[in-house]
Amino acid sequence: MSFSLFIAGRYLRARRKETVISIITLISIAGVSAGVMALVVSLAINTGFRSTLQRNLLSATAHVNVEQKEVGTGISEWRELVPKLLAIPHVVGAAPVLYGQVLLSGPVQSHFAVLKGIDPQNEIKVSDMLRHLKSGNIADLNRGGLPGIILGSRLAMDTGMLLNANVTVMSPQGTLTPFGDRPSFARFHVVGLFESGFYDLDDNWAFASLHSVQEILSLQDVVNSIELKLDDIFEAADVAKQAEKIAGPKYAATTWQEQNKQLLNAFKSERVVTWITIGLIEMVAALNIFITLVMMVMEKYKDIAVLMSMGARRSHIRNIFMLQGVLIGVAGSVVGLIVGYTLCYFANQYRWIPLDETVYALSFVPFESSPLDGVWVAGTAIAVSFIATIYPAHKATRITPVEVLRYE
Repeated sequence: MSFSLFIAGRYLRARRKETVISIITLISIAGVSAGVMALVVSLAINTGFRSTLQRNLLSATAHVNVEQKEVGTGISEWRELVPKLLAIPHVVGAAPVLYGQVLLSGPVQSHFAVLKGIDPQNEIKVSDMLRHLKSGNIADLNRGGLPGIILGSRLAMDTGMLLNANVTVMSPQGTLTPFGDRPSFARFHVVGLFESGFYDLDDNWAFASLHSVQEILSLQDVVNSIELKLDDIFEAADVAKQAEKIAGPKYAATTWQEQNKQLLNAFKSERVVTWITIGLIEMVAALNIFITLVMMVMEKYKDIAVLMSMGARRSHIRNIFMLQGVLIGVAGSVVGLIVGYTLCYFANQYRWIPLDETVYALSFVPFESSPLDGVWVAGTAIAVSFIATIYPAHKATRITPVEVLRYE
């Protein structure tokens, strides 16, 4: 093998009369490098978007939600259900919540928002987002005087409802009168601002105490969801089944995968398309390697005949040309990995590609490269390069020294 490797390395070095072969060899290495680099960068973007969006969503939403199957007056027995749900294995937090659509009226303009009624002590066990507010304190939700409210940073910026400002909240689901529903109004004091990194949440969500939201929605002591946090997010399906058994037939439990099914499926499909698209680049590089080795076999007929007449076995000749293809694949993979991971690091560190948050929910393109992806990408590139050597290597072993050297 060391003999075959030595000869393969010599054949890949440039010589004056083999300039064309050397150029094609460089093009082959460049093709492998481009494919590896493109695949590393593409997978890093895919992983970055998926991980960032998943992380932001799970920091603000629950892993499992227990809700009514049919829209009704709400979950009235939530105080009895919460301890039972907490006893399920892998459940580390359970929080009763009440959602409602409201209109916030601020100094600059009004804005519709999702108002989430929470119990602060239980909510911080479920939602990581409220543990570290951009400003303010979650404990002030139950302050004296006006009830407190926590707004998304974008929502506060759009409406001018900054920290310590007073806000008018209007709910269309107000008091029932003989003439129909009458909207209810309440004044709140902004006690905190949160920033999740997810545009839709920061621009449309607000938090207040559960009792305050029940009052403005004109509801009794009810909630419309019980949110569960798990120590392992991939146990969500099993926990959901157990939660449904405990809650009873009137309730259904949904997991974070079900709530974000379309988004997760889109990332899976994009990853497959990326592999197929960049795989075509690798096929072009493999074709270049194939052409290079076929031309080299034709150019080296006499050299091969001399080697075989001096005692080199056909397996040695086959290994020479197979190793040439593998060396091209290895060289291209190394260059591609170095360039790809370097680009990913700097692009993510310095946020080279900005995005419109209103469209993409993120302010820049995240690049999260995985070392395991590099192993698979390089392995695939080297394997494709090796496959491209099979025919030229076989052709080289079919040379008959006597016929080649007869007229030399």
